[in-house]
Amino acid sequence: MSTETPEVRRDTRTIASDDILVALGAAAAGVSITALIFFWLAPFSGLLGFVLVSFVMFLALYAALVWLDGDGPAVRDRLVGAIVHGIAALLIMALVFVVTFTLFKGYKALVHLNFFTQDLTKAGPLEPLTVGGGLHAVVGTLEQIGLALIITVPLGLLCALFLSELRGGFTRFVRTIVEAMTALPSIVAGLFIYATVLLILGFEKSGFAASLAISVMMLPIMIRASDVVLRLVPGNLKEASLALGASRWQTVRTVVLPTARPGLATAVILATARGIGETSPVLLTAGYSAALNTDPFHGPQVSLPLATFTLIKSPQPSVVARGFGTAALLLGLVLLLFIIARLIGGRGPQDLSKRQQRARTRASARDVTRFTKRAPRLQQEENNSE
Repeated sequence: MSTETPEVRRDTRTIASDDILVALGAAAAGVSITALIFFWLAPFSGLLGFVLVSFVMFLALYAALVWLDGDGPAVRDRLVGAIVHGIAALLIMALVFVVTFTLFKGYKALVHLNFFTQDLTKAGPLEPLTVGGGLHAVVGTLEQIGLALIITVPLGLLCALFLSELRGGFTRFVRTIVEAMTALPSIVAGLFIYATVLLILGFEKSGFAASLAISVMMLPIMIRASDVVLRLVPGNLKEASLALGASRWQTVRTVVLPTARPGLATAVILATARGIGETSPVLLTAGYSAALNTDPFHGPQVSLPLATFTLIKSPQPSVVARGFGTAALLLGLVLLLFIIARLIGGRGPQDLSKRQQRARTRASARDVTRFTKRAPRLQQEENNSE
């Protein structure tokens, strides 16, 4: 008769208290050893190096502590989990640091109402923060990114549909060109629009020219992200639509696009993030202006990234504060655009709102009524045919 004790299986769905204590102890020891190395044993300095060395020490100590009461697979599993969660924590810390530092440096300018309602026409280098603001840069960024989205979204979506729905040598050629354009430097896009639109065609520097340069940067991101999302739509859905007699365009419009709508919203977000922070193309094609220009087709027009780049180069503290204030406005504007895009396309094809559910119910009721009225006529036609 066997007297072996049954194996106690570990519940991987929860985190044990011992794991938390081991991780905290390894983290405290890693930071302590790193501080000893940096401040006593070696002439090291720098916050970034301190964080990286602390993370490496934490991983080594964590693996050693796990090895004391675990076997090889358990050590590898927990070490990989620690690496993944640690890298995620480092990225979050970096994001929090960037946002906090920007808000802290621009706080002196953001607390004044005039910063949101005035431009910089009356704000000289020695003027206090109660004079001037970033309204002209906000208007320029909104108009430029709006025009760029109007150009990019339809073209990118049509090209992605072409790549996902059709096959052939030309499709592979277009996909290769799109992938090559994703690595295009922004200054090259600005020079291309500057040479073709401004020099050859004779247009003046304007926000529209800047939006064309931004579109060149956004278009490959939009196409690649949309292509990946559209190719993930299940093929049986498209086959069912075609089997019911729908055309290729009807299948795309009623099946493919609604199914891929959340992913397409993400593609728009990625493209917007790529284009809204561009500086060099705007400088080459739109120039710089301290005055408010609401006409994107005539005259120089500045954007928030370009205003930030220009203002923080000044030796005056008030001008630098305005530069960080425009950077904070850019962060808020990007967050607002992302929220709007997520609200528009964040619902899945079956995740209907209450209004959409009521509309679907009314449409179903109309279909039932129509079928009920047609039933006697269809029965009569069958009897006549017999």
